[in-house]
Amino acid sequence: MENSEKVVAVIMVGGPTKGTRFRPLSFNIPKPLFPLAGQPMVHHPISACKRIPNLAQIYLIGFYEEREFALYVSSISNELKLPVRYLKEDKPRGSAGGLYYFRDIIMEDSPSHIFLLNCDVCCSFPLPAMLDAHKRYGGMGTMLVIKVSAESANQFGELVADPTTNELLHYTEKPETFVSNLINCGVYVFTPDIFTAIDDVYINREGIANLRRLSNFETLQSASRNIPADFVRLDQNILSPLAGKKQLYTYETMDFWEQIKTPGMSLKCSELYLAQFRYTSPDLLASGDGIKSATVSGNAYIHPSAKVHPSAKIGPNVSISANVRVGAGVRLSGCIILDDVEIMENAFVTNSIIGWKSSLGRWSHVQADGNYNARLGTTILGEAVTVEDEVVVFNCIVLPNKTLNVSVQEEIIL
Repeated sequence: MENSEKVVAVIMVGGPTKGTRFRPLSFNIPKPLFPLAGQPMVHHPISACKRIPNLAQIYLIGFYEEREFALYVSSISNELKLPVRYLKEDKPRGSAGGLYYFRDIIMEDSPSHIFLLNCDVCCSFPLPAMLDAHKRYGGMGTMLVIKVSAESANQFGELVADPTTNELLHYTEKPETFVSNLINCGVYVFTPDIFTAIDDVYINREGIANLRRLSNFETLQSASRNIPADFVRLDQNILSPLAGKKQLYTYETMDFWEQIKTPGMSLKCSELYLAQFRYTSPDLLASGDGIKSATVSGNAYIHPSAKVHPSAKIGPNVSISANVRVGAGVRLSGCIILDDVEIMENAFVTNSIIGWKSSLGRWSHVQADGNYNARLGTTILGEAVTVEDEVVVFNCIVLPNKTLNVSVQEEIIL
């Protein structure tokens, strides 16, 4: 790559109206800042962007208040020695509309390529390899794709690609009938021509609106009510119309990929990122033999400020956040423990997320069957929940500030 070529990355982080399925955890924190494997969700794509050659800038685009991201953006910029900037949309504009709205800022560095990533995607983000493939293809855009089971494919954008050239031939979002088991991962790289393509959508809409205005005023009214004029979706408005026109190509990942829509899936994704740390950031993984520090089996992250009794057993797939206190004989596996939680002697936690400032009593059990896709397959305690001594909580969601003094199962406790 020539030194004069610059790349920028844009990460779409959504907004508060988008995190409703992530409750009760999104009551406390913007979903993109929720920790997976001890790092904020958005940290994983940001740190992957660091590997892109000649990266000039990372932009986060969303409609959260700027103050909610200010501290994180400042600290991650210093940590990565790379400018990260949050751009607040005045309203939801769709993935392509948000990109277009900030086009002048994004193009300030005159980048030759623009990465676009969705924050609620969990994968290995093979961005340099994608960029190399994109340059070979010579198109306007390249999207990351993966093969999934035929049964689950219709939950995502399904596509057909040329097996030889990898050109995107057909794209449809969440089809009613099976099209393909190849799906869109929500990670893209474009040339700046993407802005012309989005501009064409606006021009076409204007033309159609003018025709309707001349022919049928009521039709225009209903159309404008359904879709705001400046709301442009990448999938429906760009990918589908440009498929088969030698402009869009695919790059298939053989690694892991998940979409982080629910708290249960965040537990699964935390596990995937912990496993990836084994290869990319082994220094972040905890170890211990049960003598001077707790026994750790499998992959686990323990924040340096957490105090864990040497007789505790941690792992596999555990993430322990700041200022957590773990007592003697505690057993933790497959869980995320958030800041300032206290877990007292001989408590047991598995397949669960324990909310900030919660307290688990002696010999208490907080657990679930571990079905990440089921509504109650992961037990979730909101902020400042108290589980008293010897109480068992199984397959439950508990809203903040509750005290549980009797055992519960398969319940949502409001």
